[in-house]
Amino acid sequence: MSILWKGLLRPAYRVYEEFLRREVLEGEIPKHIAIIMDGNRRFARKRGMKETMGHEFGSRKAEEVLRWCWELGIKMLTLYAFSTENFKRSEEEKRNIFNIFERELKRLLTDRETYEKEVRVKIVGRRDLLPEKILELVEKVEKATEGHEKYFLNIAVAYGGRQELIDAAKKIICKVIKGELMPMEIDERVIEKNLYYENELYAKVDIVIRSGGEQRLSNFLPWQTANSVVYFCDVFWPEFRKIDLLRAIREWQRRRACRRS
Repeated sequence: MSILWKGLLRPAYRVYEEFLRREVLEGEIPKHIAIIMDGNRRFARKRGMKETMGHEFGSRKAEEVLRWCWELGIKMLTLYAFSTENFKRSEEEKRNIFNIFERELKRLLTDRETYEKEVRVKIVGRRDLLPEKILELVEKVEKATEGHEKYFLNIAVAYGGRQELIDAAKKIICKVIKGELMPMEIDERVIEKNLYYENELYAKVDIVIRSGGEQRLSNFLPWQTANSVVYFCDVFWPEFRKIDLLRAIREWQRRRACRRS
């Protein structure tokens, strides 16, 4: 699409975005949205850039989407940043991703908005797989924000959904062996208390959004997404727009209304 054509469409886009925003705010707002941020590398390739640059643009988009969620009153956002499968990627790409992650953790630790908005930051995943300097930053930002209860930002790093359930099962077995828990006491609530993050909001995802055109969940939050609305959009993650977020919420509202009728 030419720059001229984009310029002509921009006013119409703003009107449509505002229309969607007003429509969404008239209904119930989801408490927890989880996003599979797919398409960074394809975004870069399409523009003739190094693939690693796609992750830079993707990081900026994540910051933007977080602010959109605050504007709409969405309490919890979970971002799928790096899966256990991603460790199979090249050393250069992994190094680039962890450098971005280190920078973003430092930003969250020192950013005024983190404290003004009372954002609690939590990293979910296999911490034993993280580089030591990343793990130290993770512990610092979690400690600094542990008292915040207004908004919640979960970043899934070195995360695998099946592994989360395996790790939860291991913790439960240990409690049974120690006599801290009786087998007949094991129920959904016990499992949820032993996931990577013991939080009522974390245990249930309202909407899963996946950018990039792929229509699969890629082992992301399998327990938490059992009853979620799943919304796929074709745009690559760095191109994700506010209207894409608003459309996903509108679809969630529509389905909830249908179930209630």
